[in-house]
Amino acid sequence: MGFRRRSRFFLAIILLAGLCLVLFHSPLYHQVDYSHSIRNAPAEEIPNSPRPYINDNDTTAQPSTEKNKREEGVLAQPSTEKNKREEGVLAQPSTEKNKLEEGVLAQPSTEKNKPEEGVLAQPSTEKNKREEGVLAQPCTEKKKREEGVLAQPSTEKNKHIPPGLEKGILNLSISNSFAKEIPLNGAYWNRLLHVTLKWMDGGRNTIRSWPTCRELSHEQLLTNVHDFTSYPDLAQDFVRGINCKSPPILIDQPKKCSRSGDVQTFLLFAIKSIPWNFARRQAVRETWGKEGVHESGLRVHTVFLLGSSSLDDPDLRQLLAFEAQVFGDLLQWDFHDTIFNLTLKQHMFFKWSQENCPRVSFVFNGDDDVFANTDEILVYLKSLEPKKASQAYIGQVISTAGPLRDPKSKYYVPLSFYDGPYPSYSGGGGFLFSGALLQPLYFMSFVFPFFPIDDVFLGMCFKALGIVPMAHAGFRTFDIREQDRENICVHKHMLLVHQRSPRQIKKLWRGIRSPLLTC
Repeated sequence: MGFRRRSRFFLAIILLAGLCLVLFHSPLYHQVDYSHSIRNAPAEEIPNSPRPYINDNDTTAQPSTEKNKREEGVLAQPSTEKNKREEGVLAQPSTEKNKLEEGVLAQPSTEKNKPEEGVLAQPSTEKNKREEGVLAQPCTEKKKREEGVLAQPSTEKNKHIPPGLEKGILNLSISNSFAKEIPLNGAYWNRLLHVTLKWMDGGRNTIRSWPTCRELSHEQLLTNVHDFTSYPDLAQDFVRGINCKSPPILIDQPKKCSRSGDVQTFLLFAIKSIPWNFARRQAVRETWGKEGVHESGLRVHTVFLLGSSSLDDPDLRQLLAFEAQVFGDLLQWDFHDTIFNLTLKQHMFFKWSQENCPRVSFVFNGDDDVFANTDEILVYLKSLEPKKASQAYIGQVISTAGPLRDPKSKYYVPLSFYDGPYPSYSGGGGFLFSGALLQPLYFMSFVFPFFPIDDVFLGMCFKALGIVPMAHAGFRTFDIREQDRENICVHKHMLLVHQRSPRQIKKLWRGIRSPLLTC
C-alpha cells in the first residue's frame, strides 16, 4: 500500500514537471514575457530582435504573425520578389542594361515595371498607393489632370513599342555634326540628349519603353536640376512630363487623306491652334486653307492641331465636337494646350500623319494667325527638283539664335536646363517640308528628349537627320515693314506673313485674287 502511494506521488511530480516544461515553451508565455521585455528595454539593447505590433491602448502585446500589420518605419518588410521597393530604401538592381548615365537614373525594364528614365517605377495595381509626384495618375475622363502634364496609364497598348516604330528607331541614322553642335555639359537637357546619342551609337539592342509616361518626382528633379524650384510654373510642368509622349486622341480624322480618291494629297496644311480660336480657324478655312483641288490639279487638305483646355477654362468640348463634325478638320489630343506643349503637339501630328496621310507630298506647318499665299506655295513646290523636294525644309531660317535667359520671356530657357547655341532652324510661324520626312521625323522626335521651344526642337530633329534648312525670301515670320502691311501688291508674291487677324486675312485673300488688281 505504501509502495502504491509513493508511486502515485512520484507520478504526480513527473506530470507536474512536464506541465511546467510545456508552459515554459508555450508561445503565449514567451509572447507576454517578450512584449514586456520590449516595453521596458531601450531599443538599442535589442538590436537584432524583431518588434511586434504594439497597441498603445492595450497592455497586451499583439502576436507577431504574417497577418499582423507592421508599424510604419518599425518593422522591415520581407525581401521577396513580390515585395515592392520603398522609395529611397531599396536600391534597384545593377545590370548591364541599367547604368547611371551622367546623373540620370535608368531603371530596369520588366513586364511588370515599365519605368521612365529617371523615374522610380511603382507597381501598377488598384491597391497600390501612388507616391505623390512619382507615379503618374491614370488618364481617364474622370481624372483631374495636372496642369501642363498629361500622365499616361500603363496599358497593354503602351507597354510595348509597336514593331514598326521599333524597327524605324533601330534604323535611324544620326548626322555626325549634330552631336558636336550640342555640347555635353551639366545642363539637364544636354545630358539627356547625350545619354540618348550614346545609346544610339552603342547598337540600340533594346528600345526603352518610352511610350509609358511616368511623371518625374520632385526629389529626382532636384537631384538633376538644382534650381528646379526657381523655374516658372509652365517650365516646371514641362520638365516633370518631359517623357510623356503618347496622350490619347480625343478628336480624330482617320479618313482625311483617303477621301481624296485617286488624287494624291499634294499639300497638307497642319495648323497649330487652340480650342477657343474658332474665328482664326474659320478665316483660314475660307481663304488660304480651303480644301480641294486647285487649278493646277493639286489637292490640298487642312487639319488644325489642338490640345485641351485647362480646368480653369470654359468647357468647349461640345462646341469642338460639333465643329469637327461639320468641317472634318480638327485633331485634338488630351494634353493641356500651352506654349511648352507645342513640341508634344508636333510629335503627335507626326504620328498621326504617317499613319493616316503617309503619301502626302509636302506639309505646311504653321500658326492659325498667319497669312499664306496658297497659289504661290503650290507654284514654288511644283518647281522643285525631285532631289531637292525630297529633302525640303523651307522657311525663314534663323541661324544665330540661342536661349533667352530672361525669366519674364515666354521663351525663357534656364541655363541649368539647356546650355549651348541653337542649331539653324526655320521660324515656327510657318514653314514647308517634304512629306517623305514625316516618318523619320516621328522616329526622331520619339527618341529625343522634348525641348520646350517647338521650332528649335524641330530644327534639332532635321539637323540630326542631316537636313539643312533652306531660306526663302517669301517667308516673313517676323512680319514686313509696317508701312507695307496694308499693301496688297507687297503680299501678292509672298508665301507667308506673320501675323494677321482674321479680318486682315480675309481682306488680303480677296485682294491678291482680285482680277482688278494691278501691281
